[in-house]
Amino acid sequence: MKEYLNEDTFQLLIAIVSFLGILLLVYFIYSYFFPAIIRKIFHSGDKRESFLIQLFKLPALWLIYWILLKIFSGYFLTELPIFPYLEHLNTILIIVFVAWILIQAIKAGEYYLMKKYDLEAEDNLKARKNLTQIKVFKAIANSIIILVAISIALLTFQQARTIGVSLLTSAGIIGIIVGFAAQKSIGLILAGIQIAITQPIRIDDVVVVEDEWGRIEEITLTYVVIKIWDERRLVLPITWFLEKPFQNWTRSSADIIGTIFIYVDYSFPVDSIRTLLPQLLKDNTDWDRRVVNVQVTKTTDKFKEIRVLLSSVNSSKNWDLRAEIREKLINFINENYPDSFANIRIKTI
Repeated sequence: MKEYLNEDTFQLLIAIVSFLGILLLVYFIYSYFFPAIIRKIFHSGDKRESFLIQLFKLPALWLIYWILLKIFSGYFLTELPIFPYLEHLNTILIIVFVAWILIQAIKAGEYYLMKKYDLEAEDNLKARKNLTQIKVFKAIANSIIILVAISIALLTFQQARTIGVSLLTSAGIIGIIVGFAAQKSIGLILAGIQIAITQPIRIDDVVVVEDEWGRIEEITLTYVVIKIWDERRLVLPITWFLEKPFQNWTRSSADIIGTIFIYVDYSFPVDSIRTLLPQLLKDNTDWDRRVVNVQVTKTTDKFKEIRVLLSSVNSSKNWDLRAEIREKLINFINENYPDSFANIRIKTI
């Protein structure tokens, strides 16, 4: 027991206790001053500065901890056997910290760029285009930073360097094996990059996929999330949008023309609808005043098909417009021409 209670052991214990005490002191001081800064920022109403402070709150605290660890190990632990391990730990921590700061900086850049675009605007095509590229390239940049940080951290281990040299001698075989194993994953990432550049889909695009109507909610390097109209989420691999057909209702603009079909008897006067529609649309804010048209588009031995075309600035408004006008047209026919809906004709001999 006495052999462990030497001067080096006491020095180590004192250093550890002192170090932990200072860490706690720094934490309490930091916790006191940081909320005061936040309250001041919020009081001034500057949300951008508040976001940046929240974003770099933890990285700043860990930077202080890293500096303290470096000082303590340099001043008090240089003579101890564990000092080389502490130096190695310091090196790994600074690599992780730099990667963390870079990722947070990218997130801050994303926040500032996204604030320049308004998805709620009527004509939001440019906003959706730029936001899609921002999100995809942010994911690419984060992936590269993490990969480089892990690679550099591994190279700090002598064993990893030795293994790396050995692997280089058989790089051809390993490259082929890894290539086959990672073919699908690499294909997904390349598809994500292609989506960001060519943009067959964008954030907030209105699409019809697998007979489901919804909006593009999220685009990553490997998958796409579609928010269905009834709040469900449809998740598809990103390659799906490069390999299979789908409908994009907002590819070049959000404007859309919707259709209402009504099936009536041959005796129904179509001009009555042509006369009624302007009255129904006069004060309707969902109609953009571009297109209104009534035509007989199909005839059978049982009925004639009347098609009504109505335009709106986006698909959501057009859906509401069609539902409202369809209901009013049905009520109009019921009230004024109650026997004019499609009938089955039976001829008796």
